[in-house]
Amino acid sequence: MSVHSSTEQSLLEQGRSTLLDLLGRDWEVTVRPEDGDEGGDATLQIKSGDGVYAEMLVEAASRVTPKDAAGALTSKAHLVRRVSRFTRLLVVSPWISPMTQDALRRSGIDYLDLTGNISLRVSRPAIVIHTQGAERAPASHRAVSNKPLLTGLKAGRLVRLLADTLPPYRATELAEGARLSLPYVSRLLDTLDDQLLIERDGRIIVSVDWQRLLRARAEQTDLLRSTEPTGMLAPNGVKAVLKRMENWDPGYRHEVLVTGSYAARSLAPLSVGGQLMLYVQEHPLNVDRVAEELGLMPVSEGADVLILRAKDRSVWQRPMMVGGLWQVGLSQLATDCLSGPGRMPAEGEKILEFMAAHEPVWRKTDLSHLGEPTLF
Repeated sequence: MSVHSSTEQSLLEQGRSTLLDLLGRDWEVTVRPEDGDEGGDATLQIKSGDGVYAEMLVEAASRVTPKDAAGALTSKAHLVRRVSRFTRLLVVSPWISPMTQDALRRSGIDYLDLTGNISLRVSRPAIVIHTQGAERAPASHRAVSNKPLLTGLKAGRLVRLLADTLPPYRATELAEGARLSLPYVSRLLDTLDDQLLIERDGRIIVSVDWQRLLRARAEQTDLLRSTEPTGMLAPNGVKAVLKRMENWDPGYRHEVLVTGSYAARSLAPLSVGGQLMLYVQEHPLNVDRVAEELGLMPVSEGADVLILRAKDRSVWQRPMMVGGLWQVGLSQLATDCLSGPGRMPAEGEKILEFMAAHEPVWRKTDLSHLGEPTLF
């Protein structure tokens, strides 16, 4: 985890400067490089104006994952406390993800990143600092790793497959089921393992934390940016549009699916109103044809219907029939809501609760059952 010496020195100095700015001129913050015997990269000393000081062992890392926090860093923190119960471990990194921050706090490890995510507790002199910085990795930080992130169409396809299917399974089976290359799937599984979103026994995935997985996917996705919505007005109201869809030819379920607030409300009501969101296959002619079929008029503002372009076939996989309407599958619905605007993330959390309560209904027992729709 430790970074190379030149980068390490820069990281330590920037961390020292950040702490000094927060504490003020009456404090002193110094960093002393370690020779390796103590197991850290440096010792950081914080001294108050009246001469009381505390020392912390610093681990400087270019990248920290939840797996690091729960494993090697927790072991190091325990060792530090056995040597001296007054010494704490401080992790300094360019950026620390929300999941990693949570794992560090659970292990009693302090942290500081250069975007402003800081959690620091010292009993003497009394210091409590908790600030929030970037929730998403800066572009410069994303470029450091050659492991794929949970962005893009391919990642979305694999995330849905993992969420929708009970393990155990292997990377080869997932690659075949998602129609993705095995090298890509293997690299993404490594990322998910680092984030403690999956658990493996050798080469076999034995557990998937599907709720945290869907939240992690949503954190790196923006529903409206990724679907290029077209705003529409329903002259006779949204209820008339839904009624017309209920009476559609069954073949239309392969071309239009409901998502967003209206789909969420049919299963886990939280609020009223909102825009009706409809997925169509990604083709300009489909948008025009669907709009004409539903009696919709394009508008530049004040839309009560949004037609979204589904850019990957996974959106159409494992749909649901609810109240006479075809909707996206639950894992797609949760991700759409969690990554949507306004109150949609709260609706997404409500959908996650619904999914947890009805897991045997929607989660398939193996990959061979993935072609089956879900009926509620």
